[in-house]
Amino acid sequence: MQSQKILEMKSISKKFPGVLALDRVNLYVEQGEIHFIVGENGAGKSTLMKILSGIYADGDYSGDILFNGQIKHFHSIKDSVNCGIIINQELAMFPNLSVYENIFIGHEQTKNQVLVDWNETKRIAKKYLDMVGLNVDINDLVGTLGVGKQQLIEIAKALSHNVKLLILDEPTAALNEDDSQNLLKLLVQLKHEGVTSIMISHKLKEVESIADSLTVIRDGQVIVRLSRENINEFEIIKHMVGREIEDIFPKRPKYEGGEVVLETIHFNAFHPEKNKYIVNDSNIKVRKGEVVGIAGLMGAGRTELAHSIFGNPKKYKLSGSTIVFGQPVNLNSPHKAIMNGIAYVSENRKKDGLILTENISQNVTITALDRISKYGVLNFLDQALHTEKYVKSLDIRTPSILQQVRNLSGGNQQKVQIGKWLFAEPRILILDEPTRGIDVGSKYEIYTIVNEMVAHGMSIILISSELPEILGMCDRVYVIAEGVQTAEFNIDEATPEKIMQMATL
Repeated sequence: MQSQKILEMKSISKKFPGVLALDRVNLYVEQGEIHFIVGENGAGKSTLMKILSGIYADGDYSGDILFNGQIKHFHSIKDSVNCGIIINQELAMFPNLSVYENIFIGHEQTKNQVLVDWNETKRIAKKYLDMVGLNVDINDLVGTLGVGKQQLIEIAKALSHNVKLLILDEPTAALNEDDSQNLLKLLVQLKHEGVTSIMISHKLKEVESIADSLTVIRDGQVIVRLSRENINEFEIIKHMVGREIEDIFPKRPKYEGGEVVLETIHFNAFHPEKNKYIVNDSNIKVRKGEVVGIAGLMGAGRTELAHSIFGNPKKYKLSGSTIVFGQPVNLNSPHKAIMNGIAYVSENRKKDGLILTENISQNVTITALDRISKYGVLNFLDQALHTEKYVKSLDIRTPSILQQVRNLSGGNQQKVQIGKWLFAEPRILILDEPTRGIDVGSKYEIYTIVNEMVAHGMSIILISSELPEILGMCDRVYVIAEGVQTAEFNIDEATPEKIMQMATL
């Protein structure tokens, strides 16, 4: 029995100024399957889904969209929603509205098509929450819930539109392992209930676990379509990057030791609003030219430790000692941390790490404007020359240093954020989830940059939720559980099982 195609996208091309984002792309998805779209950042995956969902309207691209065998012309998201095509958008929730209001916003349950029927709204909202397995009070404000629960509310919202084709763009990028697994199980459950899904993900283990088929896109073109029996991580990587990556983590010499450049002694951070210690008796050492990993579950206190070392921007109540290059220091502001040779690459590049509406040059040089100015006046030639140096050394792919950062792919945005802190000439660099939401090729490039930095004597603190990243890149690893430092391992004695055991104490 031949499967029915629910979606066909034929010869889709899309241009932006100076860039051909999609070049005659052909894609099809069969009814009731989970279809993944994979590719490096900037390959055109999200652009293709924005065309399908009506974000890029009919006429802004060439080619045809067929849904259930009929040609469709989507002029807005509303048009695609009316067909049952729902895109699960990042940051599409209203944090100050309740769960039930978010589920039905824009298509409220009404009496006589005039007044909102709040009782009916709450009743049906509860039904959809039960369908996605989420046990929360429908009156809760969405902003008070965790990211994993918000993601499930987004799915409930899609179901309330009688979804036939669900599009998810990196839905697990900010989720912990448990929440990610719950979401994947839900997609499989929805598949059995007749919902077709298209999912974009950089997490290839997810692809291997639930994909019925996948399409690889590279440089705006479809490279291959693989069916279930041919899907494996190395095959995907080969098609994504156009070559086989023998080792996902580039090799570097075994660490031979060096002087201690950073040390915390009985270091604590107290969160007044939560009324608890989020960092409790931290004692870590970082040596010159060393990569030190910080492992633990999401919410364990890893980022809070990083913030506390990097000038305490969240204004926790700190106690204990911090020793930098042999001297006790009071790092009471990020500026003070920078002056002591410490820099911090944020886990959330879009919110905290970059000024998205500014260009690459402005972002790269913002951490040390005194180096390119005199008497308060910027030397734009110096600014451009320094930026060009980092664009070249970090291989930031851009047509110009004047390109707005928001128009770059995730991997290139992350390189800009790293370049911004390298411009401050730090000796200790804290990398918080440095490869979150970027593709395997860009990850490899960032790992190579890390190896080059430590080869030149820089010290790295690497915070990551991905245990393979910790084990593949670090020389030593500290484990944190609920703010408490529970273990320290040399990397040759560390295993995923040992780390997880100590992370769940």
